[in-house]
Amino acid sequence: MSTKHPIISVVGSSGAGTSTVKDTFEKIFLREKVSAAMIEGDAFHKYNRAEMKKELERRYSLGDQTFSHFSYDANLLEDLQNTFKCYGQTGMAKTRTYVHNDDESKLYNVPPGEFTDWRDLPRETDLLFYEGLHGASKFESVNIPQYADLKIGVVPV
Repeated sequence: MSTKHPIISVVGSSGAGTSTVKDTFEKIFLREKVSAAMIEGDAFHKYNRAEMKKELERRYSLGDQTFSHFSYDANLLEDLQNTFKCYGQTGMAKTRTYVHNDDESKLYNVPPGEFTDWRDLPRETDLLFYEGLHGASKFESVNIPQYADLKIGVVPV
């Protein structure tokens, strides 16, 4: 955890309300003049849309009905952990964007279902704000929550 470069991690599955929590924090940041670097969990998926579809089909054909976007091996969790660690130590890190739809495609000039290139987070930010699935995940080789200063779990009602 870092007092100089704190990290807020809001976690929950699609539809749980993490985007609503993110919107609320953005309003607070604006009101309080807090400069936040924002990252989305989708940036750390391992597969683009077409690759994920193929991998799901492959796994299902082998009898694996458990593979999904939640799965450890469907994500770049070591990279996410390193992003949190690096930001906490230096206030700098990299992210990318998963392009969901045509509107985002026009914004990023990347086809829907693909990722943008990795890019540096803005410099001179007050904190890092993460919203996604894995910002508080712990596995054998990954301990992401050790780097987050505030962890908020959101569940659907």
